[in-house]
Amino acid sequence: MSTLQRDPDDRVRVLDEDGRVVDGAEVPDLSDEELVEMYRQMRLARHFDQRAVSLQRQGRMGTYPPLSGQEAAQVGSAAAMDDDDWMFPSYREHGAAYVRGVDLAQTLRYWMGDERGNALEGLNIFPVAVPIATQILHATGAAWASNLKDGDDRNAFLCYFGDGATSEGDFHEGLNFAGVFDAPAVFFCNNNQWAISVPRERQTASETLAQKADAYGFEGVQVDGMDPLAVYQVTREAIEKAKAADPDGLRPTLIEAVQYRFGAHTTADDPSVYRDEEEVEKWKAKDPIPRLESYLRNTGVLDDEGVDAVTQSVEDEVAEAITEAESFERPEATDMFDYVFEERTERLEEQRAHLQRLRERHGDEELLE
Repeated sequence: MSTLQRDPDDRVRVLDEDGRVVDGAEVPDLSDEELVEMYRQMRLARHFDQRAVSLQRQGRMGTYPPLSGQEAAQVGSAAAMDDDDWMFPSYREHGAAYVRGVDLAQTLRYWMGDERGNALEGLNIFPVAVPIATQILHATGAAWASNLKDGDDRNAFLCYFGDGATSEGDFHEGLNFAGVFDAPAVFFCNNNQWAISVPRERQTASETLAQKADAYGFEGVQVDGMDPLAVYQVTREAIEKAKAADPDGLRPTLIEAVQYRFGAHTTADDPSVYRDEEEVEKWKAKDPIPRLESYLRNTGVLDDEGVDAVTQSVEDEVAEAITEAESFERPEATDMFDYVFEERTERLEEQRAHLQRLRERHGDEELLE
Protein backbone atom coordinates (compact mmCIF):
# COMPACT_ATOMS: atom_id res chain seq x y z
CA MET A 1 0.00 0.00 0.00
CA SER A 2 3.05 2.25 -0.06
CA THR A 3 1.91 3.89 -3.32
CA LEU A 4 -1.22 5.32 -1.68
CA GLN A 5 -1.41 8.89 -0.45
CA ARG A 6 -1.49 9.19 3.34
CA ASP A 7 -2.42 12.07 5.60
CA PRO A 8 -0.24 13.29 8.51
CA ASP A 9 -1.81 10.63 10.74
CA ASP A 10 -0.60 7.98 8.22
CA ARG A 11 -4.10 7.21 6.99
CA VAL A 12 -4.68 6.64 3.31
CA ARG A 13 -6.82 9.44 1.85
CA VAL A 14 -8.10 10.55 -1.54
CA LEU A 15 -10.60 13.25 -0.56
CA ASP A 16 -10.32 15.82 2.18
CA GLU A 17 -13.30 16.83 4.34
CA ASP A 18 -14.46 19.31 1.68
CA GLY A 19 -14.43 16.75 -1.13
CA ARG A 20 -11.20 17.96 -2.74
CA VAL A 21 -8.55 15.52 -3.94
CA VAL A 22 -5.59 15.72 -1.59
CA ASP A 23 -2.18 16.54 -3.06
CA GLY A 24 -0.50 13.52 -4.60
CA ALA A 25 -3.55 11.26 -4.32
CA GLU A 26 -4.69 9.14 -7.23
CA VAL A 27 -8.44 8.87 -7.81
CA PRO A 28 -9.62 5.27 -8.35
CA ASP A 29 -10.40 4.29 -11.92
CA LEU A 30 -14.18 4.38 -11.64
CA SER A 31 -16.62 5.55 -14.29
CA ASP A 32 -19.00 8.44 -13.70
CA GLU A 33 -21.85 5.92 -13.49
CA GLU A 34 -20.01 3.91 -10.84
CA LEU A 35 -19.26 7.01 -8.80
CA VAL A 36 -22.88 8.16 -8.90
CA GLU A 37 -24.03 4.68 -7.92
CA MET A 38 -21.64 4.72 -4.97
CA TYR A 39 -23.12 8.06 -3.92
CA ARG A 40 -26.67 6.72 -4.36
CA GLN A 41 -25.92 3.63 -2.27
CA MET A 42 -24.46 5.77 0.50
CA ARG A 43 -27.53 8.02 0.46
CA LEU A 44 -29.73 4.92 0.47
CA ALA A 45 -27.91 3.46 3.46
CA ARG A 46 -28.31 6.71 5.40
CA HIS A 47 -32.02 7.08 4.63
CA PHE A 48 -32.65 3.40 5.34
CA ASP A 49 -30.88 3.82 8.67
CA GLN A 50 -33.01 6.81 9.64
CA ARG A 51 -36.23 5.03 8.74
CA ALA A 52 -35.16 1.84 10.54
CA VAL A 53 -34.48 3.74 13.78
CA SER A 54 -37.89 5.37 13.43
CA LEU A 55 -39.54 1.97 12.94
CA GLN A 56 -37.92 0.70 16.11
CA ARG A 57 -39.04 3.75 18.07
CA GLN A 58 -42.60 3.15 16.85
CA GLY A 59 -42.51 -0.46 18.04
CA ARG A 60 -42.62 -1.81 14.49
CA MET A 61 -39.18 -3.41 14.71
CA GLY A 62 -36.92 -4.87 17.38
CA THR A 63 -33.52 -3.64 18.50
CA TYR A 64 -31.57 -2.25 15.56
CA PRO A 65 -27.87 -1.26 15.13
CA PRO A 66 -27.55 2.12 13.34
CA LEU A 67 -24.83 2.67 10.73
CA SER A 68 -24.95 6.42 10.03
CA GLY A 69 -21.42 7.77 9.61
CA GLN A 70 -20.09 4.46 8.31
CA GLU A 71 -21.56 4.56 4.79
CA ALA A 72 -18.25 5.25 3.07
CA ALA A 73 -16.53 2.30 4.72
CA GLN A 74 -19.35 -0.09 3.91
CA VAL A 75 -20.19 0.96 0.37
CA GLY A 76 -16.61 1.70 -0.67
CA SER A 77 -15.29 -1.66 0.51
CA ALA A 78 -18.19 -3.75 -0.81
CA ALA A 79 -17.94 -2.05 -4.20
CA ALA A 80 -14.30 -3.11 -4.41
CA MET A 81 -15.16 -6.80 -4.23
CA ASP A 82 -15.52 -9.06 -7.26
CA ASP A 83 -18.76 -10.97 -7.81
CA ASP A 84 -17.30 -14.31 -6.67
CA ASP A 85 -15.71 -12.95 -3.49
CA TRP A 86 -17.22 -13.76 -0.11
CA MET A 87 -18.43 -11.32 2.53
CA PHE A 88 -18.60 -12.08 6.26
CA PRO A 89 -20.56 -9.32 8.04
CA SER A 90 -20.98 -8.44 11.67
CA TYR A 91 -24.40 -7.01 12.57
CA ARG A 92 -24.07 -3.45 11.24
CA GLU A 93 -23.22 -4.00 7.56
CA HIS A 94 -26.66 -3.20 6.12
CA GLY A 95 -25.15 -0.94 3.45
CA ALA A 96 -22.43 -3.40 2.44
CA ALA A 97 -24.98 -6.22 2.29
CA TYR A 98 -27.17 -4.14 -0.01
CA VAL A 99 -24.24 -3.55 -2.37
CA ARG A 100 -23.67 -7.32 -2.42
CA GLY A 101 -27.28 -8.06 -3.33
CA VAL A 102 -29.24 -8.34 -0.08
CA ASP A 103 -32.65 -6.71 -0.46
CA LEU A 104 -33.52 -3.98 2.05
CA ALA A 105 -36.80 -5.70 2.90
CA GLN A 106 -34.86 -8.82 3.82
CA THR A 107 -32.62 -6.84 6.17
CA LEU A 108 -35.70 -5.30 7.79
CA ARG A 109 -37.31 -8.70 8.24
CA TYR A 110 -34.26 -9.96 10.12
CA TRP A 111 -34.37 -7.07 12.59
CA MET A 112 -38.13 -7.52 12.89
CA GLY A 113 -37.39 -10.97 14.32
CA ASP A 114 -37.94 -13.02 11.17
CA GLU A 115 -35.04 -15.43 10.72
CA ARG A 116 -35.98 -15.79 7.06
CA GLY A 117 -34.36 -12.40 6.63
CA ASN A 118 -31.06 -14.20 7.09
CA ALA A 119 -31.70 -16.56 4.15
CA LEU A 120 -28.95 -15.76 1.66
CA GLU A 121 -29.26 -18.41 -1.03
CA GLY A 122 -27.38 -17.53 -4.17
CA LEU A 123 -25.32 -14.81 -2.49
CA ASN A 124 -21.71 -15.13 -1.36
CA ILE A 125 -22.53 -13.72 2.06
CA PHE A 126 -22.47 -15.44 5.42
CA PRO A 127 -25.35 -14.80 7.85
CA VAL A 128 -25.31 -11.81 10.18
CA ALA A 129 -23.01 -12.42 13.16
CA VAL A 130 -24.18 -10.80 16.40
CA PRO A 131 -21.60 -12.41 18.74
CA ILE A 132 -18.44 -10.30 18.69
CA ALA A 133 -15.61 -11.54 16.43
CA THR A 134 -16.93 -15.05 15.77
CA GLN A 135 -17.21 -14.29 12.05
CA ILE A 136 -13.43 -13.78 11.90
CA LEU A 137 -12.91 -17.49 12.50
CA HIS A 138 -15.55 -18.35 9.91
CA ALA A 139 -13.92 -16.12 7.31
CA THR A 140 -10.45 -17.46 8.04
CA GLY A 141 -11.67 -21.05 7.80
CA ALA A 142 -13.45 -20.43 4.52
CA ALA A 143 -10.44 -18.63 3.08
CA TRP A 144 -8.12 -21.46 4.13
CA ALA A 145 -10.50 -24.04 2.67
CA SER A 146 -10.34 -22.22 -0.66
CA ASN A 147 -6.57 -22.70 -0.59
CA LEU A 148 -7.05 -26.44 -0.32
CA LYS A 149 -9.18 -26.68 -3.45
CA ASP A 150 -7.67 -27.75 -6.75
CA GLY A 151 -7.58 -25.28 -9.64
CA ASP A 152 -6.34 -21.78 -10.28
CA ASP A 153 -9.56 -19.91 -9.54
CA ARG A 154 -9.25 -17.84 -6.39
CA ASN A 155 -11.75 -15.86 -4.37
CA ALA A 156 -11.12 -13.28 -1.66
CA PHE A 157 -12.87 -13.47 1.71
CA LEU A 158 -13.64 -10.10 3.29
CA CYS A 159 -14.58 -10.02 6.96
CA TYR A 160 -16.05 -7.00 8.75
CA PHE A 161 -15.77 -6.34 12.50
CA GLY A 162 -15.54 -3.42 14.89
CA ASP A 163 -12.71 -2.07 17.01
CA GLY A 164 -14.10 -3.92 20.04
CA ALA A 165 -13.61 -7.23 18.25
CA THR A 166 -9.84 -6.71 18.27
CA SER A 167 -9.92 -7.38 22.03
CA GLU A 168 -11.43 -10.83 21.52
CA GLY A 169 -9.40 -14.02 21.30
CA ASP A 170 -11.13 -14.95 18.05
CA PHE A 171 -9.51 -11.92 16.39
CA HIS A 172 -5.98 -12.99 17.31
CA GLU A 173 -6.55 -16.66 16.55
CA GLY A 174 -8.13 -15.93 13.18
CA LEU A 175 -5.49 -13.48 11.98
CA ASN A 176 -2.63 -15.62 13.27
CA PHE A 177 -4.00 -18.67 11.44
CA ALA A 178 -4.56 -16.66 8.25
CA GLY A 179 -0.96 -15.48 8.32
CA VAL A 180 0.52 -18.91 8.97
CA PHE A 181 -1.49 -20.54 6.19
CA ASP A 182 -1.42 -17.56 3.79
CA ALA A 183 -5.22 -17.45 3.50
CA PRO A 184 -6.78 -15.11 0.88
CA ALA A 185 -8.51 -13.02 3.56
CA VAL A 186 -9.13 -9.31 3.98
CA PHE A 187 -9.87 -8.32 7.57
CA PHE A 188 -11.80 -5.04 7.60
CA CYS A 189 -11.95 -3.31 10.98
CA ASN A 190 -14.60 -0.61 11.25
CA ASN A 191 -12.93 1.49 13.92
CA ASN A 192 -15.90 3.70 14.84
CA GLN A 193 -14.19 4.84 18.07
CA TRP A 194 -16.59 3.15 20.49
CA ALA A 195 -17.32 -0.49 21.37
CA ILE A 196 -20.70 0.32 22.90
CA SER A 197 -19.47 2.58 25.73
CA VAL A 198 -15.80 1.54 25.68
CA PRO A 199 -13.59 4.06 23.82
CA ARG A 200 -10.90 3.07 21.36
CA GLU A 201 -8.07 3.93 23.77
CA ARG A 202 -9.36 1.30 26.21
CA GLN A 203 -9.10 -1.47 23.60
CA THR A 204 -5.34 -1.47 23.16
CA ALA A 205 -2.16 0.43 23.94
CA SER A 206 -1.10 0.06 20.28
CA GLU A 207 -0.89 3.34 18.39
CA THR A 208 -3.12 1.90 15.65
CA LEU A 209 -5.20 -1.21 15.18
CA ALA A 210 -3.74 -1.72 11.71
CA GLN A 211 -0.27 -2.34 13.13
CA LYS A 212 -1.54 -5.46 14.88
CA ALA A 213 -1.07 -7.20 11.53
CA ASP A 214 2.70 -7.00 12.14
CA ALA A 215 2.35 -9.69 14.80
CA TYR A 216 0.88 -12.07 12.23
CA GLY A 217 3.38 -11.40 9.48
CA PHE A 218 1.19 -9.61 6.96
CA GLU A 219 0.31 -6.05 6.01
CA GLY A 220 -1.89 -3.68 7.95
CA VAL A 221 -3.09 -0.38 6.53
CA GLN A 222 -5.03 2.45 8.10
CA VAL A 223 -7.48 4.34 5.88
CA ASP A 224 -9.76 7.32 6.35
CA GLY A 225 -12.97 5.35 6.73
CA MET A 226 -15.11 8.40 5.91
CA ASP A 227 -13.47 8.79 2.49
CA PRO A 228 -15.29 6.36 0.15
CA LEU A 229 -12.71 6.62 -2.63
CA ALA A 230 -9.80 5.87 -0.30
CA VAL A 231 -11.70 2.92 1.18
CA TYR A 232 -12.42 1.58 -2.28
CA GLN A 233 -8.79 1.96 -3.33
CA VAL A 234 -7.34 0.27 -0.25
CA THR A 235 -9.85 -2.58 -0.31
CA ARG A 236 -9.37 -3.15 -4.03
CA GLU A 237 -5.62 -3.54 -3.58
CA ALA A 238 -6.18 -5.91 -0.67
CA ILE A 239 -8.64 -8.00 -2.70
CA GLU A 240 -6.18 -8.27 -5.59
CA LYS A 241 -3.34 -9.22 -3.24
CA ALA A 242 -5.49 -11.87 -1.58
CA LYS A 243 -5.94 -13.59 -4.92
CA ALA A 244 -2.30 -13.43 -5.98
CA ALA A 245 0.11 -16.11 -4.78
CA ASP A 246 3.03 -13.78 -4.04
CA PRO A 247 6.31 -15.51 -3.11
CA ASP A 248 7.55 -12.28 -1.54
CA GLY A 249 4.63 -11.59 0.77
CA LEU A 250 1.53 -13.00 2.44
CA ARG A 251 -1.94 -12.53 0.98
CA PRO A 252 -3.98 -11.45 4.02
CA THR A 253 -4.43 -7.75 4.82
CA LEU A 254 -5.79 -6.01 7.91
CA ILE A 255 -7.56 -2.75 7.04
CA GLU A 256 -8.38 -0.30 9.81
CA ALA A 257 -11.03 2.13 8.55
CA VAL A 258 -11.04 5.10 10.95
CA GLN A 259 -14.56 6.51 11.19
CA TYR A 260 -17.34 7.34 13.65
CA ARG A 261 -20.85 6.13 14.33
CA PHE A 262 -23.06 9.17 14.64
CA GLY A 263 -25.85 7.39 16.47
CA ALA A 264 -26.17 4.81 19.22
CA HIS A 265 -24.50 1.42 19.27
CA THR A 266 -27.99 -0.03 19.02
CA THR A 267 -31.43 1.40 19.69
CA ALA A 268 -31.11 -0.07 23.19
CA ASP A 269 -28.15 2.22 23.88
CA ASP A 270 -27.93 5.85 25.07
CA PRO A 271 -24.61 7.29 23.84
CA SER A 272 -25.15 10.60 25.66
CA VAL A 273 -24.17 8.76 28.84
CA TYR A 274 -20.59 8.13 27.71
CA ARG A 275 -19.73 10.70 25.00
CA ASP A 276 -20.33 14.42 24.59
CA GLU A 277 -22.04 16.23 21.73
CA GLU A 278 -18.92 18.22 20.92
CA GLU A 279 -17.16 15.01 19.93
CA VAL A 280 -20.08 13.95 17.73
CA GLU A 281 -20.20 17.33 15.95
CA LYS A 282 -16.46 17.22 15.32
CA TRP A 283 -16.84 13.94 13.48
CA LYS A 284 -19.98 15.03 11.63
CA ALA A 285 -17.83 17.64 9.91
CA LYS A 286 -16.19 14.66 8.18
CA ASP A 287 -19.54 13.23 7.02
CA PRO A 288 -18.79 10.97 4.02
CA ILE A 289 -21.95 11.77 2.06
CA PRO A 290 -21.56 15.55 1.51
CA ARG A 291 -17.86 14.85 1.05
CA LEU A 292 -18.47 12.63 -1.96
CA GLU A 293 -21.28 14.84 -3.22
CA SER A 294 -18.97 17.87 -3.23
CA TYR A 295 -16.39 15.95 -5.24
CA LEU A 296 -18.98 14.83 -7.79
CA ARG A 297 -20.39 18.33 -8.12
CA ASN A 298 -16.93 19.89 -8.48
CA THR A 299 -16.00 17.43 -11.23
CA GLY A 300 -19.27 17.96 -13.11
CA VAL A 301 -20.50 14.42 -12.53
CA LEU A 302 -23.49 15.52 -10.45
CA ASP A 303 -25.76 18.56 -10.37
CA ASP A 304 -28.93 19.63 -8.56
CA GLU A 305 -31.11 17.62 -10.89
CA GLY A 306 -29.03 14.52 -10.35
CA VAL A 307 -29.09 14.93 -6.56
CA ASP A 308 -32.87 15.37 -6.63
CA ALA A 309 -33.24 12.21 -8.71
CA VAL A 310 -31.11 10.25 -6.24
CA THR A 311 -33.13 11.60 -3.32
CA GLN A 312 -36.42 10.55 -4.88
CA SER A 313 -35.19 7.08 -5.85
CA VAL A 314 -33.76 6.50 -2.38
CA GLU A 315 -36.94 7.54 -0.60
CA ASP A 316 -39.10 5.43 -2.92
CA GLU A 317 -36.92 2.33 -2.60
CA VAL A 318 -36.82 2.45 1.20
CA ALA A 319 -40.57 3.07 1.44
CA GLU A 320 -41.25 0.08 -0.81
CA ALA A 321 -38.92 -2.10 1.28
CA ILE A 322 -40.74 -1.18 4.49
CA THR A 323 -44.12 -1.95 2.93
CA GLU A 324 -42.84 -5.29 1.67
CA ALA A 325 -41.22 -6.26 4.98
CA GLU A 326 -44.36 -5.44 6.95
CA SER A 327 -46.56 -7.37 4.54
CA PHE A 328 -45.16 -10.70 5.71
CA GLU A 329 -46.84 -12.52 8.57
CA ARG A 330 -44.72 -12.10 11.68
CA PRO A 331 -43.24 -15.20 13.32
CA GLU A 332 -44.84 -16.53 16.48
CA ALA A 333 -42.89 -15.83 19.67
CA THR A 334 -42.67 -19.57 20.36
CA ASP A 335 -40.92 -20.14 17.01
CA MET A 336 -37.63 -19.23 18.68
CA PHE A 337 -37.55 -22.64 20.35
CA ASP A 338 -37.97 -24.56 17.10
CA TYR A 339 -34.65 -23.84 15.42
CA VAL A 340 -32.08 -24.13 18.20
CA PHE A 341 -31.55 -27.82 17.48
CA GLU A 342 -32.96 -30.19 14.89
CA GLU A 343 -35.49 -31.31 17.50
CA ARG A 344 -36.61 -29.50 20.63
CA THR A 345 -35.00 -30.81 23.80
CA GLU A 346 -36.96 -31.45 26.99
CA ARG A 347 -35.69 -28.18 28.45
CA LEU A 348 -36.76 -26.25 25.34
CA GLU A 349 -40.20 -27.87 25.52
CA GLU A 350 -40.55 -26.66 29.10
CA GLN A 351 -39.49 -23.13 28.18
CA ARG A 352 -41.81 -23.05 25.18
CA ALA A 353 -44.76 -24.23 27.26
CA HIS A 354 -43.99 -21.66 29.97
CA LEU A 355 -43.92 -18.81 27.45
CA GLN A 356 -47.15 -20.00 25.88
CA ARG A 357 -48.88 -20.02 29.29
CA LEU A 358 -47.69 -16.46 29.94
CA ARG A 359 -48.99 -15.32 26.56
CA GLU A 360 -52.38 -16.88 27.20
CA ARG A 361 -52.59 -15.32 30.65
CA HIS A 362 -51.29 -11.82 29.88
CA GLY A 363 -51.22 -11.35 26.10
CA ASP A 364 -48.25 -10.36 23.99
CA GLU A 365 -48.63 -6.60 24.42
CA GLU A 366 -48.59 -6.79 28.22
CA LEU A 367 -45.56 -9.09 28.16
CA LEU A 368 -43.65 -6.66 25.94
CA GLU A 369 -44.29 -3.87 28.43
